[in-house]
Formats: sequence, structure tokens, C-alpha cells
Amino acid sequence: MNALDLQDIHLTLGGTSILNGVSLHVAPKEFVSILGPSGAGKSTLFRMLTGAVKPDRGNILIKGQPVAKHTRTFAFMPQRDALLPWRRIIDNITLGLEIQGVSRKAARQKALLLLSTFGLKGCEAYYPAQLSGGMRQRAALLRTLIQERPIQLLDEPFGALDALTRVTMQRWLKNRWHQARWTTLLITHDVREAVALSDRIYVLSRRPARVISELTVNTDDTRQQEARLLDILLTQTGDP
Repeated sequence: MNALDLQDIHLTLGGTSILNGVSLHVAPKEFVSILGPSGAGKSTLFRMLTGAVKPDRGNILIKGQPVAKHTRTFAFMPQRDALLPWRRIIDNITLGLEIQGVSRKAARQKALLLLSTFGLKGCEAYYPAQLSGGMRQRAALLRTLIQERPIQLLDEPFGALDALTRVTMQRWLKNRWHQARWTTLLITHDVREAVALSDRIYVLSRRPARVISELTVNTDDTRQQEARLLDILLTQTGDP
């Protein structure tokens, strides 16, 4: 049974058709990416999963059951780290747990056990401004994963980083994911990132978005797969 199913999702906002029959699935412990041109509705899909937007038509199923209105299925990491500058790193990491009602002491104890794994040991008393971009993203990812929700939603988590830091973070995430096998849905514009991290990739068309391609990643032939995905995206954007 799949961890997540989106079935024939349609959505119109402000008179504009955003999603036009989008269907996709994520299996337990699978890493799936959604790739598509800017404005295709990728982030809108995440807003829908987190309850901020309701689809006009279609079904969202969690393990075969309709998603609850106030579900705690998803942990969401936005495009930027969104760390609160007035809170120390340890307090930023535990914020989601505290909102859920976990005591500050228990939340901190849980976070401290994971700092080394995320390369943040010794940084717990720092403020966000004292850390590099990559370290802030690791803190934001730990804040997301420590909530232990069934499905992780990552919305271009490395898009704001410089090229070298972005590649470093992609490799770091891939290594961590292979160890933990979090069920993950990633939004990205980066073809190489999608191929490097994913088990499968969905490509969306221009708005109104529909799935125009689904690719199972073959790690023995990444260059050809990157070229294929790039060709599909260029067709959608109209670039030469």
C-alpha cells in the first residue's frame, strides 16, 4: 500500500486553472521528486497536502484512506530555512515539537541526540546568523525530521544556496536518507538534484499542470536520464 496517493487532482485559484488532473503516488520509504517549470503549481501541491488549499476535485489518500482535515501526516520544510533569528539553534530545532505540546526539556533531549548526525554538534547555543547557509539548512531539516511525521515534504530546500554548498548538501541528504529511509516528496527545479536524490521523478507540464512524464531513476545511467528530463522541461518552457 502506498504512503501517499494523489488521484486526479484539479484546482482553480482566482479563476486560474492550476492543476489539471494530477495523479502521483509515493511508496513507503521512497524518495520521489516533482520537477517542472516555474509556476507549474508544484508548491501549490504542497499547500494542498498541508491543508492550506483544498482541491476542487480528486482524492488525497494516506495509506489508502482519505487524508484527515487536521492530519499530522506531513512535516514541511520550505524553500528557505525559516529559522527564527532570535532563537538559538537548539530552540529552532525543537520549535515544531514544542508546538505539538512536547515539553521544552523533552524536546531538547531528543534534539541533542541527533545533533552529531546532522553535523551540528557544538552549535546548539549559536544563533542562525552565526552559521553558514548549509548549516542552517541542516538545522531546518532536523527541525522537520525530528517531528517524526510519516511523510517529509521538501520544497526546494537547497535552492537558495550557492552551487558548491548545494551539491554538498545534496550528497549529505542522500547519505542520511539511505541510512534512515524517510518517506520523502521533494519539489525541485534542478534536474541533477532530482536524479541524484530520487527513486522516481514526476515531471509536470506548464500550468494548468498535469503529469507528463514519470521516470524511475537508474543510477547506472544518470547522464542520459538528466538529458531526457532536460529535453522534456525545455519543451515545456519553450527555450531553445
